[in-house]
Amino acid sequence: MALTTASGFEIMTNGLGYPESPKYLPDGSILLVEIRGQCLTRIHPDGRHEKVADIKGGPNGLAMGPDGKAWIANNGGFNWLDVPLPNGQTLAIGTTQPDDYEGGRIEHVDLDNGDLVQVYRSFSDGMDMSGFGDRQPKPVSYPEPLGLRGPDDLVFDRTGHCWITDWGKQRPRDVDVTGIYYAAPDGSAITEMVYPLSCPNGIALSPDEDRLYSALTYSRQVVFWELDGPGKIRPNPGSMDGSHLLTAKLPGQAILDSMSVDENGNVYVAVMLPEGNNPMSNGGIAVISPDGETVDMLPIKLEKAFAPLPSSLCFGGEDRKTMYVTCGSAGLLLKAEVAVPGLALNFNPYH
Repeated sequence: MALTTASGFEIMTNGLGYPESPKYLPDGSILLVEIRGQCLTRIHPDGRHEKVADIKGGPNGLAMGPDGKAWIANNGGFNWLDVPLPNGQTLAIGTTQPDDYEGGRIEHVDLDNGDLVQVYRSFSDGMDMSGFGDRQPKPVSYPEPLGLRGPDDLVFDRTGHCWITDWGKQRPRDVDVTGIYYAAPDGSAITEMVYPLSCPNGIALSPDEDRLYSALTYSRQVVFWELDGPGKIRPNPGSMDGSHLLTAKLPGQAILDSMSVDENGNVYVAVMLPEGNNPMSNGGIAVISPDGETVDMLPIKLEKAFAPLPSSLCFGGEDRKTMYVTCGSAGLLLKAEVAVPGLALNFNPYH
């Protein structure tokens, strides 16, 4: 029996430049980033767009920090491909690393005045989990700082520290191998916690913060790491990257984007292109229990529009039972009602 029945999806607004990472605010508006639009945007309840700040590169992930600022995972930008459909709709697809790429970075925006500050561009410290036997992670330092490549998403734990996924960048004949990072909120330290990973996309914490979740886009897997406390991964001795497999049983041929978690610990992950490389199909949201069972599939069905690439989601409303979903390539923000409240996010002013 489905645990998370949802109403039909309703279009809240359109015309966005590849939106991602929505966050619900106290006045009922949605704060989100536009990767192609290169900005931070507030969507008012009536669907009106308000630009909060210009952000060069590729603002991809958004989280409210302990300082009250909007923290941004900036992937450095894309080359863009426009795909026209027979219904008159045009889809925007981010492809390879652009010529004006200046590296990935973590930034924050002051919502009162739109000021943008870069916090992290590189890292020098990591945790080596490649050993055998007891698999105790060992601190390592790299001879030279290594640059962030394509930060994708971020989530703050209860201590105010930030977990970050780096999806990397693709070029015509090669792609970055990246990892997951843990960063202090004052800009003083960032540590590579997991390496190597292939296209980690989205990041979320379980309700008790004893699990860290991410999705591996092209391998179509949702994975997790067990945590012994803030910033402390307990590696799985049975895997090379220390992770556990939550599930690889996803609908059709769908690839994966970002995620959120509800109060019961279910993971909601955006599934894209379930019919393979067919732009006239709709993606949806897969709901996966902490035991790895796909308990629900919430397909996106719209009149006169296709949404093949849902990109991210959040929960809001008075009871956190309204789910807001960005559909990146279609430039849409959708909403739907769900049965289980979303998990309250640390430092979100609404929650």
